[in-house]
Amino acid sequence: MDATTPEPRPCWIAGRAEQGVQAITVFHPFDGTEVASVAVPGPDQVERAVAAAAAVAKDFRRTPAHVRARALMQVSEALADRAEEIAETITAENGKPLRWANAEVRRAVNTFRFAAEEARRFTGDLQRLDTDPSGEGRLAVVRRVPRGPVLAVAPFNFPLNLVAHKVAPALAVGAPVIVKPASATPLSALLLGELLARTDLPEGAFSVLPVRGGDMKALVTDERLPVISFTGSTSVGWSLMDDAPRKHVVMELGSNSAAIVCPDWPDLDLAASRIATFGNYQAGQSCIAVQRVIVHRDVAGEFVPKLVAAVRSLRTGDPHDPEVEVGPLIDEDNARRVEEWVAEAVSAGATLHVGGGRTGTTVEPTVVQDVPETAKLWREEVFGPVLAVSVVDSVAEAFEQANATDYGLQAGVFTRDVGIAFEAAAELEVGGVIIGDVPSYRADQMPYGGVKGSGTGREGVRSAMEDFTEERTLVLTGITV
Repeated sequence: MDATTPEPRPCWIAGRAEQGVQAITVFHPFDGTEVASVAVPGPDQVERAVAAAAAVAKDFRRTPAHVRARALMQVSEALADRAEEIAETITAENGKPLRWANAEVRRAVNTFRFAAEEARRFTGDLQRLDTDPSGEGRLAVVRRVPRGPVLAVAPFNFPLNLVAHKVAPALAVGAPVIVKPASATPLSALLLGELLARTDLPEGAFSVLPVRGGDMKALVTDERLPVISFTGSTSVGWSLMDDAPRKHVVMELGSNSAAIVCPDWPDLDLAASRIATFGNYQAGQSCIAVQRVIVHRDVAGEFVPKLVAAVRSLRTGDPHDPEVEVGPLIDEDNARRVEEWVAEAVSAGATLHVGGGRTGTTVEPTVVQDVPETAKLWREEVFGPVLAVSVVDSVAEAFEQANATDYGLQAGVFTRDVGIAFEAAAELEVGGVIIGDVPSYRADQMPYGGVKGSGTGREGVRSAMEDFTEERTLVLTGITV
């Protein structure tokens, strides 16, 4: 590297910026231009980061709540102050349209704020024991304490907020956290490391390590990191759990979300607009993106043309253009895979209403109907801008089709019938049901996760804090309640 070449962006080792032993280059998914070079830490640096987290863990968990809350609020405010810069960074490394990158920054601001608030009120519980004669004069104090340092493995599709969903809850409970960002999108996590370094958090409370290969495996198996929080593909998640069988592993994995349009829903234009937007808003690269659209036959003739028109109107192109709604996929391999899945479904008898084409990493927003149940496009997670439409004769059949997948993250049901709403909550095999909207709604303070192949953990701030801690009980005797 000559004197005119800028150094790679540093990684963060126990709260300090350092250059690495190698570098990786981040490329813009839209046009392939070089965005930045990032320092990759070597094994010795990784060891120092883990050792520092282990060393500080006991003291950090006893840090006063107001100290942790103040640091988290400081990060929230800093994210808000630098929102425009951070959104541009997300778009450059991830390719998502700027309008959605801005929304991601706003969510990260809220995530740290929620964590700051929860840090002050995460107080445990009191339980009276005199409900049985043997417990008279006894009172239980149930506290939640950190399980230990957290290894946070983040995905590419939300390179800031899904890092925030791991870092903020860990710090809120007083658990050191080591972040392993996605190799394709490390810049947002490194920028977050810069903001964390400006707080009064103790040395070792956080590290950001853009490692690969053997160093990643070493982190997964290191006994000093007893908690792993992973968001990403189902196959990688389950293999990670196999590599760490005695650790507390929480995972948010894949999805194949369904939106069900019932015959009583009065505003089909609204349903079409919401489904079109949130089936495509991250180029479909979101576990909460709508993939399957299940429509009752009584309204299908009117609804499907509205959906096709809404999808056709979505604007693609340069994600830095504020008018663009659908950007590129993360790389050309994934774009090609989505194109092939659509072609496979059409060749098997599905009807292509709109889209289906590809230019480089950009896949046209697509609607196909009557996809065979055996096709990948129906059964698996496409992670691309594709909606597969099915027409059914009853709500019960709609629920049956929605459940016919190996994933169970969320479902949206467009109905005004309270009875159907409660039936959906009882019958749909998912972690959450949204009535009157699409599955893309996720409040960062509420429990969020799935069943079946969609993971084992919950990503809401409070839920993650519970995942990162364990209950410990103190029994006091001689107490009059």
